[in-house]
Amino acid sequence: MRFGAWAPVLTLLATGAGSPAAPPERAPVRDFPDGYPDGRAFYFTRAVYSDAREWRRGSWSTDYPEADVHFVMGLERLTGVDAFEHEHPLPLDDPDLRRFPFLYAVEVGAMALTPAEVAGLRGYLLAGGFLFVDDFWGSYEWANFEAQMRLVLPEHPITELAMDHPLLRTFYTIDEVLQVPNVWQGIRGGPTWERDGYVPHLRGIFDERGRLMVLINWNSDAGDAWEHADNPYYPLHFGNYAYRLGVNAVLYGMSR
Repeated sequence: MRFGAWAPVLTLLATGAGSPAAPPERAPVRDFPDGYPDGRAFYFTRAVYSDAREWRRGSWSTDYPEADVHFVMGLERLTGVDAFEHEHPLPLDDPDLRRFPFLYAVEVGAMALTPAEVAGLRGYLLAGGFLFVDDFWGSYEWANFEAQMRLVLPEHPITELAMDHPLLRTFYTIDEVLQVPNVWQGIRGGPTWERDGYVPHLRGIFDERGRLMVLINWNSDAGDAWEHADNPYYPLHFGNYAYRLGVNAVLYGMSR
């Protein structure tokens, strides 16, 4: 889709206005004629993980790759960050994961990590990596995600993110937590919630020095807003908020 269709969103932003786990399908590998694309400042890295659903590709691939590519184009234009312009999925047990300080994961309500994935994600986060979790809804999916995080970081509790946290002031000022609906509910005018996820939350997991390791966007779907930012029927204020949050998350994760 052409980038010019995003003008309203980007103008506002620029101005400040119980079953066994199914192994994930291996992430598609782009054929780079000159080898791995080194030398870029930022790669929007998507987490590829095992889950309990029997989807062909897995829950990790929701909105992939459109949300990733659209967000990266917006990030580069809004901030000037030298971003790799293509999708960049990596399994949690990939030894290259630590090369990339920002990681994005979606639909974690069915996450069912293998021991190797638990070890890979734990090592990544404790070594300084940053995880942005998005697009999961309601009490059932929360309970599953919380149980998975207890495997990964049992010594670090999940807490509500204070509205004065530096991430919410890193580039844009975010003063409220907005519930971002999927594209169809946004176009229809609501409801904005799914399942019993009536109230949106930003939560976090911090290390012993107070660094935010995991940003949790629960009962909200920033990825759909990124993917459909050029849809004239999707409400502008949802896309505006989703880009603000995403940009702040990237810049915070890259600078801590």
